[in-house]
Amino acid sequence: MFIDFHNDQTHLLFKMKKVVFIFSFLISSIFLFPKQAQSQEIGQKTRILFVFDASQSMYARWDKGQKMQVATRLLRNMVDSLKSADGVELALRVYGHQNSVTSDGRNCKDTKLEVPFGPKNHKKITDKLSSLRPKGTTLIAYALEQAANDFTPCTNCRNVIILITDGIEECDGDPCAVSLALQKRGVILKPFVIGLGLEPEVMDAFDCVGTFYDARDEATFKEVLDVVISQALNNTTAQVNLLDKLNKPTETNVPMSFYDSFSGQIRYNFVHTIDSRGNPDTIPIDPLGTYDLTVHTIPPVEKKDIKLTPGKHNIIALDAPQGGLALKMNGFNEYEDLKAIVRKAGDEEILVVQDFDQTQKYIVGKYDLEILTLPRTNINDVNIAQSHTTTVEIPQAGIATINTGSSGFGSIFKQDGDQLVWVCNIPQTSSRISIVLQPGSYHAVFRSLNAKLTVYTKEQSFTIQSGQSTQINF
Repeated sequence: MFIDFHNDQTHLLFKMKKVVFIFSFLISSIFLFPKQAQSQEIGQKTRILFVFDASQSMYARWDKGQKMQVATRLLRNMVDSLKSADGVELALRVYGHQNSVTSDGRNCKDTKLEVPFGPKNHKKITDKLSSLRPKGTTLIAYALEQAANDFTPCTNCRNVIILITDGIEECDGDPCAVSLALQKRGVILKPFVIGLGLEPEVMDAFDCVGTFYDARDEATFKEVLDVVISQALNNTTAQVNLLDKLNKPTETNVPMSFYDSFSGQIRYNFVHTIDSRGNPDTIPIDPLGTYDLTVHTIPPVEKKDIKLTPGKHNIIALDAPQGGLALKMNGFNEYEDLKAIVRKAGDEEILVVQDFDQTQKYIVGKYDLEILTLPRTNINDVNIAQSHTTTVEIPQAGIATINTGSSGFGSIFKQDGDQLVWVCNIPQTSSRISIVLQPGSYHAVFRSLNAKLTVYTKEQSFTIQSGQSTQINF
């Protein structure tokens, strides 16, 4: 993301509107949202690490002064303004400030955490900024890599880097690769990069590092920081509209997960709720970053690359029309724990295993059922319609009581025309067994354990009727 600020006096009104919008985004995204955090994030801490460029190029003139003097003065003002911000800790890492560039080369490891994270360390940061003198080279990649160690382990923290620089990488490092690696590891959220009077070709190099802001002059930078402070109480909210077939947000009561689009890490889990006024409930959410949303309907519905507008109420809409499926047996259920495997029509992937005598919601469409009876009952193309419960009812089973007189080997088959379809084996160690079977024609084959000739195999056909018991004697 690249945002450009211009100090064109003939377009002052346009510039001011742009500045207000952009830095409303920055401050509400980074500093202030934790005060409005959702219940699962109560007590969450936001840790902001300033990575500051003190390379020799910061001696250059910038508008009405020296870059280093202007940047440190304005950053000191920002740090002072954050003294009263709850749930925010600051730290300062500097690079290019310890070793001068000489004819013999440059120190590409010249970076140091000057002020670590901690409570009420604002004066330490401002004092250090006041004492900095530009000396060395620009080693952005190495500084970012070392910055990963500045964030001590924390289970309830948002880690943010703000990189302030006036130049491009000079040490053959790859800032983009380092930034992406830190984000993927979940060490930091997407960094912010503030460029001080950079040329257009240099700006492009930062687009992959983080969200880039171009401050062309001191006046623009000052306006930016003033707007940042003025946005101190901004809150970002969202509502998720789960739309039915009529595009009305009536669907609800389903879990949903927000993932960081880049790292894949879970940021939030909610159960979707309709409030007392009949509207999808409002959720406070961090505007920093891009989200992938999964709503855990059956099957799940997803929305990718969601970008929120900070300080606004954001509406996220997904098509999630649902209907119900009820599974019943016509009569007494002889099975101990009857279930059905549910798949999308024509697919092999199992969506869910549904219990009998329960109603489950599904996204509207057609589904194939594999009911775990003996033998299995397959019902295809079951239609689920919006806000309607489709009831699938199967015949009551019967019971086959098999008396073998001794232990042995055998199986039960379903008679399917001229073919026998295997259903189950007869337990070897029992001489009397009862098996629940669906109505139909069957064939049993058995040989006693003590019979040592194949010709002693016995077989018997029988019929199972709903709600009745059938005796099979060998």
